[in-house]
Parts: sequence; C-alpha cells; structure tokens
Amino acid sequence: MTHTASAPLLPRSDSSWFTEWRRTLDWGLVAGILLLTGIGLLMSLAVGPSAAARIGYEDPYHFTYRQAVHAAIGVGLMLSVSVLERKWARRLAIVIFLTSAVLMAVILLIGHEVNGAQSWLRFSAFSVQPSEMVKPTLIVLCGWLLSQRDRYPAAPWAAASFVFYAVTLGLFLLQPDVGGAALVSMAFLTAFFVSGLPKRWIIGFGAGGAVLAVTLYNLLPYVKVRVNTILNPSSVDTFQIEKTIEAIGRGGLFGTGPGEGQVKLQIPEAHTDFIFAVIAEEFGLVAIVAVMAIYGLIAIRGFRSAARIEDGFVRTAAAGLFALFAIQAAVNIGVNLAVVPPTGLTLPFISYGGSAMVGMGLTLGLALALVRGEGTRSRGPYG
Repeated sequence: MTHTASAPLLPRSDSSWFTEWRRTLDWGLVAGILLLTGIGLLMSLAVGPSAAARIGYEDPYHFTYRQAVHAAIGVGLMLSVSVLERKWARRLAIVIFLTSAVLMAVILLIGHEVNGAQSWLRFSAFSVQPSEMVKPTLIVLCGWLLSQRDRYPAAPWAAASFVFYAVTLGLFLLQPDVGGAALVSMAFLTAFFVSGLPKRWIIGFGAGGAVLAVTLYNLLPYVKVRVNTILNPSSVDTFQIEKTIEAIGRGGLFGTGPGEGQVKLQIPEAHTDFIFAVIAEEFGLVAIVAVMAIYGLIAIRGFRSAARIEDGFVRTAAAGLFALFAIQAAVNIGVNLAVVPPTGLTLPFISYGGSAMVGMGLTLGLALALVRGEGTRSRGPYG
C-alpha cells in the first residue's frame, strides 16, 4: 500500500498578497511584540483595580477592559500597516504626519490639559493625543527626505528634513511636552546618523540640544523640578521616585507575588508611567530582567534587519523607528530606576494608554513594513 504526501496548505506557487506577507514578515519581531502586549494585559489585571478605585470608577476592571481594547487596536493597526509595500508605507506616513501636525497646532487653541501639558483632544468618553502619531511619521518623512540626496544632490534635502523636525519640536515644546520632544529628537538624530550625514552635523545638533536643554531647565519650572529629582533630590518632592525604588527593593529576586504589591496603591501613575516598578515588586528581579531582554532583543533584531537594507530611505527610516521604540522603553525604565528624570513616557505595549498603544502600533507597523523580508533571508525564496 502506497501513501501519497498531503498537499501543503499554502502551495509554493501561491503568489497572493497574503502569502507574500506571511512569508516576508519578521515573525520573530511580531512574537516579541505580542509577548510584551500579553505582559501588559497581565499587569492591567494586577494594577487596574487599584487605579480604578483610586480614581473612583465603580467597575474594578475598568482599566483592564480598556487596556484589552487598546491592545487589540494597537496590534491590529501594527499588522495592518505591516502589509503595505514600502512606497505605500511612506505615503501613509506622510499623510498621517501632516494631519497630526495640524491637529497638534489646533490643540494649542482648544486642547485638553493633562498633567500640565495641553496635548489632548477630548471627544466625549475618549481622548486623542496626535503627538503619538507624529513621532513615527516624522521619522519616515525625514528618512525619505535625507535619502533624496543621492538622487538629487543639488537640493537642500538635509535642511528640509531639519525644518520639518524643528516645526515638530516647536509644537511639542509649546504644549509643553519636553519628554516627547526629547524622544523625537533622539530618534531623529539616529536617523540623521544612519543616513550618513557628516559628523559636524551631529556635533552641531548635539550642541544645540544641550543649549536648548539648559534653556528649558531655566525657563520651565516643571522641567527644573523633574531634573532636580535626579540632580538635587533634597530640593524637591521625590515621593514617586522613592516609592519606585522601595518597590524594586521589596520585590527582591522573585517578587512579593501577583496582587501583593504596595506601590500601586500609593502612586497615581502606577498603571502608566510606573508600571515597571509594579512588575519589579510583584514578580521580582527575574521578571524585570526578562522584560528588558525582550525590549533589547526586539531592538537588536530590528536594527540588524535595517542594516541589511541597501535602499537609503528604508534603512534610515527603519533604524529611526526602532530607535524610537527602544529609546522610549529605555527612558521609562530609567525613570523607574531613578537614573532618568520623570518624562511622562510610557512603557511600550505594557503601560496603560490608548493613544500610546496606537502610536506604538503605528511605529512598529511601519517598521515591519519597511524591513519585510530582511529578517527571513535564510528561509529561501519560498519561505
């Protein structure tokens, strides 16, 4: 009796868009992002009820349900954008950038203020923060402008990209959102560096940033307070930082156990900016090292995929997008470890927040679209 081999579910001759997307998508990156999202949902169960009780919601799982919706939207957006061809990803990014930049300007007139920053548009039961969409799309736009130097060397492409960056930076500072301004500046500098611009540009950019930082420190009282939590802690209220350090110490190696943490009962932003401290207290050093490793592996894999790309635009934009993701994670963790001043930046895919989740979904969706195929080279022509 002879046996015939069963037909493959997706034949090698299948050239549909879905097969091409499935074959070229970097599923290693997707797996890491889904793991972070799962950790975020788990932590929303741990910290959501205390946050709901503190704010006054009757449903103890108010934030848990909303986090699940945010995660579904963010991951869905990421996978949807990852389907796009590179030229369409660029076009989408430019349209979103222009729209979001206009909304950021409108916010200065009619926006809703949260924690001292007028950066939200409120619509009945939900709010939108356009700056979260501006960050990744600015990087893609500037990556495209910088890449045009090879095709049309006579035009001032570097200056044009700097103008778009400067306008965006101004919108952030007018809100004011200094943390967002610093993040987008570091990602923009990464894109500048990867694009191959002369070192004198980088040095000049760094010097200008240092002057701006000193100016903001002296002009904006809240910036001075946040910086002094690290430089001169005896001069300001460091309650939140002290509690995060206490939480990390209480967690020890394996944590106090799920639901047994105390920091989430005392810090208002435990479900957003300081969720890393909750992880440390309830699950211990092993857990936070694992979380940092996931972020690190995603960033390294992303940068390696970007480095393989010959197209200047794609390489520059992809590197900037992965830098945006990695720097935001590093800054949030640094704040929780009391080595970076509080910035208001969330922990990507883990902290609670709808706009932050959508913005990071767009960031990684664009990055996945740009590096499609680069993380799967060893799989051969048919995957």
